[in-house]
Amino acid sequence: MQNTLSALRQDRGWPQQRLADELGVSRQTIISIERGRFDPSLPLAFRIARLFETTIESVFEPDGE
Repeated sequence: MQNTLSALRQDRGWPQQRLADELGVSRQTIISIERGRFDPSLPLAFRIARLFETTIESVFEPDGE
C-alpha cells in the first residue's frame, strides 16, 4: 500500500516521534508505515485520517492504482 503519511507529517513540521505520540504508537510503527513495510489496522488508519483532517483514501492507496 502506498501512502502520503510522510508528506502530511512534514507539512506540519512534525518529527516521526511527535506523530507517534499523537497516535499512541511507536516511532518504529510510523517508520514502517511511511516506508510501506506495514499497513496500519483500520482503526489506526481512521485515527491518522482524522488527525490530518482528511480521508483514509487521501492518505492510503492500494498498490497498482
